[in-house]
Amino acid sequence: MSSTMVDERVTDEIEALKAILLDNELNIKENDRGEPECIETILFPSTGEDSQSQYVCVTLIVRLPLGYPDVSPTISLRNPRGLDEDTVKLMQSDAEAKCKDFIGQPVMFELIELIREHLTRSNLPTDQCAVCLYGFREGDEFTKTECYHYFHSHCLAAHVAAAERYYREEQEKLPQWQQDTTNKFQAICPVCRESINCDVESLWSAPPPIDVEAATDFSVTTELRELQKHMAALYLRQQQRGGIIDLEAEGVKMLVRTEEDAAAAEEVSPPGTSLNTYSNTTTMQSVTQVHSKQSTHQSQNHHSQYQSRNQMQHNHGHNNHNHGHRHRGRGRAHYRRHFDKVRQTESTPR
Repeated sequence: MSSTMVDERVTDEIEALKAILLDNELNIKENDRGEPECIETILFPSTGEDSQSQYVCVTLIVRLPLGYPDVSPTISLRNPRGLDEDTVKLMQSDAEAKCKDFIGQPVMFELIELIREHLTRSNLPTDQCAVCLYGFREGDEFTKTECYHYFHSHCLAAHVAAAERYYREEQEKLPQWQQDTTNKFQAICPVCRESINCDVESLWSAPPPIDVEAATDFSVTTELRELQKHMAALYLRQQQRGGIIDLEAEGVKMLVRTEEDAAAAEEVSPPGTSLNTYSNTTTMQSVTQVHSKQSTHQSQNHHSQYQSRNQMQHNHGHNNHNHGHRHRGRGRAHYRRHFDKVRQTESTPR
């Protein structure tokens, strides 16, 4: 079969898909040569014009290999909403079998119809409510959000009311000027955190889930007590084997020790004990050595200061003594010169 004929079949299939599906439901990716290599579309159950009754959906991704449709394409299902894992696996296996049956001819329409049939049969949430963790039973009232996540109506109302109450409490802690500038409360999906719009009052009117009402009160049974004993024994055994991290030992793991200190610690501490005792002993020894060094250093400083002070006093006294002698010498010389002048004056004839 020529490549021109293959291209014509693929081109006709792409044009037909564009004519049937909406632009926001179909995404076609092309390669560098302008040939389609991946087709992606979001599929819903066949409910006619009633889009509010579409409780499940899935994204179908078909990768077209070189040589399609003579070569089977690769199928993958992404972003399932309201579907459990078993249902998705069943749709995947049926789609792969359909591709093998239609080798040599376009298979996109067959795949779309097959997935829609599965979604129509499973148009009821098969997963669990993310709030109460119970499934959906016949008679439960549930709500589908814009992001295609499902909750019991009563559970979603309780979640939104609790979130709004917490928001109000946090708002009251802010100053008044910040309260005026903050955004209003916006409910978000408990699963994907997308913004959702819901009427809490109407959701509160729904009855609680059947499994929640039928659930018995929690009590510690004999089996639970036996399990607690078994887990306690397992914990002790793992701790003795070193499988449990000792936080005290981790705190001193990087402590530098000498061989003598390690030997002393082994003699003092029995096997299996924590290194906290050794750490405290080593710390006290280090502190004592530091205090001893500080005391010796301070004593030496005091002695040096005392010697310096005595030396300064001695030098000061010596300087004062010399200063007095110098003044006395100056006084005698001055007195002698004055006395000599007086004698010369008296002995000189007038």
